[in-house]
Amino acid sequence: MDIIFGRNKKEQLEPVRAKVTGRIPTWLQGTLLRNGPGMHTVGETRYNHWFDGLALLHSFTIRDGEVYYRSKYLRSDTYKDNIEANRIVVSEFGTMAYPDPCKNIFSKAFSYLSHTIPDFTDNCLINIMKCGEDFYATTETNYIRKINPHTLETLEKVDYRKFVAVNLATAHPHYDEAGNVLNMGTSIMDKGKTKYVIFKIPATVPEDKKEKNPLKHTEVFCSIASRSLLSPSYYHSFGVTENYVIFLEQPFKLDILKMSTAYIRGVNWASCMAFHKEDKTYIHIIDQRTRKPVPTKFYTDPMVVFHHVNAYEEDGCLLFDVIAYEDSSLYQLFYLANLNQDFEENSRLTSIPTLRRFAVPLNVDKNAEVGSNLIKLASTTARALKEKDDQVYCQPELLYEGLELPRINYAHNGKRYRYVFAAEVQWSPIPTKILKYDVLTKSSLKWGQEHCWPAEPLFVPTPGAKDEDDGIILSAIVSTDPQKLPFLLILDAKSFTELARASIDVEMHLDLHGLFIPDTDCNTGKQAPSQEERDRALDCHATPQI
Repeated sequence: MDIIFGRNKKEQLEPVRAKVTGRIPTWLQGTLLRNGPGMHTVGETRYNHWFDGLALLHSFTIRDGEVYYRSKYLRSDTYKDNIEANRIVVSEFGTMAYPDPCKNIFSKAFSYLSHTIPDFTDNCLINIMKCGEDFYATTETNYIRKINPHTLETLEKVDYRKFVAVNLATAHPHYDEAGNVLNMGTSIMDKGKTKYVIFKIPATVPEDKKEKNPLKHTEVFCSIASRSLLSPSYYHSFGVTENYVIFLEQPFKLDILKMSTAYIRGVNWASCMAFHKEDKTYIHIIDQRTRKPVPTKFYTDPMVVFHHVNAYEEDGCLLFDVIAYEDSSLYQLFYLANLNQDFEENSRLTSIPTLRRFAVPLNVDKNAEVGSNLIKLASTTARALKEKDDQVYCQPELLYEGLELPRINYAHNGKRYRYVFAAEVQWSPIPTKILKYDVLTKSSLKWGQEHCWPAEPLFVPTPGAKDEDDGIILSAIVSTDPQKLPFLLILDAKSFTELARASIDVEMHLDLHGLFIPDTDCNTGKQAPSQEERDRALDCHATPQI
């Protein structure tokens, strides 16, 4: 496990041509850009958690049947400070660090006040966000880092707090058809209140506006008061439909008082998070037209959700699908101390992720009997039971057990859809297969090979496609067999048969999330090396300017 999780990976600064077997569709032209942790030790120091590792960007540029690979560490302030000190000096969520190793308890006490609401890391290792014509590496703090998606160069550091009052923000924003960005963040004790803030970043700025940066035109879409001033919910994503936003305030909570003293106590911020199994999960539905929450109080059993899959409206109801866990044990498993020879046994102790469908009635009949089911849809067995005091208990339909890292055909985001593309994980959180799940027929197709760990499968539609699954699946495959090279897998999304693979003679890291940038979205007009540059890349003497 140390080979996959704990060992630092080398950068591949110069594009290297992959060995392609099979045939890549001629229409597939663009760059798959991915993000994830790549460095877990600095000098003699080591991160505690896999999710703390320094961000390593990598890309697969596909042009005319050829594939070029490159990787580069995000040159965040965190990265530069750690490398300069040759030790970890910037804290991550699972690793508390102290710039001065000789600092005593009194000097800690003197400086801990600045960590009450900490200035978080800019180690943006989770995802890639498109904002207007720009691309940003993202994490769950208030910082994002602008990057050049072609060279992987790190550009300016952006603080969300300059545009909207949030201390934390998700790395899973949504995009509407115009390209506007919708995201959520948590505002901790701002003016005596802790709240969840939904904000919108426009894709374009009107010509009459002097300031052309879309971020400077960010607007607060809606805010929801936290049920607890000092214990806001942790969340990793949220859902949207054409008219609504779905936010789950789950009982996986961050204790602000504990966080405010974590630095002086010498514990990490993750230790200030706890799952409260006695609490409920509250379902907030925000009407996008009024920008206000629906007044009915919906709730379900305690659970932990990292990834929303999709949501849509049907006959007066709102349906949403999520990957849910019974508790927060998944996060604990990825402490590097647990990724050892006992990993398989430890994995069996974690909650199994399940695909659950919830149904929420948008108009609750006040005259309905207490205990009656308000969902009359034939398409789901999910129930919504009316209770006293205008509360509704939502009971989900279990669709599938053992999957994570879900993706869909994003053209169906917020709309009725049929297919989920995900990593199958079964009893272990390690992906072993790629899964195509049909939510209509409850059937599935799978791809898998021995010793292969697939990354999140990403769907790219065929130009002009009419069918939801007309396209290809891209997934970066890491091998646990040192004799087998890592590769980019290209599957036919309909049949789930392999079309091609592009093997790369590099030490590739296991990533988290990313996106595909078609050549049509490229603002430089050039994403792949020219023939001359390709020849030079093969000689490894120079770096093509992509």
